[in-house]
Amino acid sequence: MAKRVIIVDDSRAVIATAELALDQMISSGVIEFKSYLNPAELLSALQAGSENFDLLISDVNMPQMNGLDLARSIKMDDRYKTKPIIILTTESSEQMKMAGKEIGVTGWMVKPFSDDKLVKSLKMVLGV
Repeated sequence: MAKRVIIVDDSRAVIATAELALDQMISSGVIEFKSYLNPAELLSALQAGSENFDLLISDVNMPQMNGLDLARSIKMDDRYKTKPIIILTTESSEQMKMAGKEIGVTGWMVKPFSDDKLVKSLKMVLGV
């Protein structure tokens, strides 16, 4: 059964780049890929139970909601507290990474990312 991967980023270009990097995994049925431009919309769908994921990839700086606030809200929900979250952002400060670690994010990738690194990270986190 395909693992459900959701990316939330306010940049369509970043979403398209990630989807292209993961194309082989998507087309072979290893993962199902879904994207959201608005983190608040994703959070609402998760809280309502109309959405679910095996791995979430999130930007930090988005106009509707900060990605770390999104991760914090998700991790407070018992249904999702053990689900992996990878932060994909231009933020690379140790302070920001520590904040993510305290929330419980699984990994941190700095943009621009390489296709290989993204694929490797997903395979490792999802165990596929």
